Amino acid sequence: MINDFKSGIKHGVLVANLTYELAQMCGLSKDEAYELKIAAMVHDVGKLKLSEYLYGRTDEALPEDEKQYMSMHSKISHDLLKKYDYSDNIMDVVLSHHECFDGSGYPNGLVGEQIPLGARILKVADEFAALISDRPYRKAFDIDTAVTIMIDEIKNMDMRVFLLFQRLIHEDSTIELINNSRLDIDDLDISDILKISQD
Repeated sequence: MINDFKSGIKHGVLVANLTYELAQMCGLSKDEAYELKIAAMVHDVGKLKLSEYLYGRTDEALPEDEKQYMSMHSKISHDLLKKYDYSDNIMDVVLSHHECFDGSGYPNGLVGEQIPLGARILKVADEFAALISDRPYRKAFDIDTAVTIMIDEIKNMDMRVFLLFQRLIHEDSTIELINNSRLDIDDLDISDILKISQD
């Protein structure tokens, strides 16, 4: 479970930083972008509830029956966060970050602009961050390969957001941001991590 927690933190930081920059490229104010950064940090908290099924894989991706179970995590994240004082926008973004532009996503099968803009932005950043990160069942892809894979799946994304993301990802400052977002917390134990969060 501690490794799942560490993976979640590392992924959340990278997604949050990419989301913040992409949101501003999409015309959102710094305050709006910061709110999406918060959503990106907590968007996968529901995966910890499902960790025995989702994490700890050593050699293969999830089988189809478990993918269906995994698709519950955005709703679980949303439900877990209800007891805290997050804005309606953050809650909507967390719930909808796996909706697909063509309507094939989850949990509600929203289509196009039915999906909150923040969720469309987070989806692009989240998918990219997952592709350039090691997973228990595969090594990280390089940036160019990750972008090519995303192009193959473009029907799932808002084309306008993705085109802006392609511009963002080719900026030197973004490469630096990605490198600076890769936290080295593998040797920390839970008490160290909690202490860092309180400082």
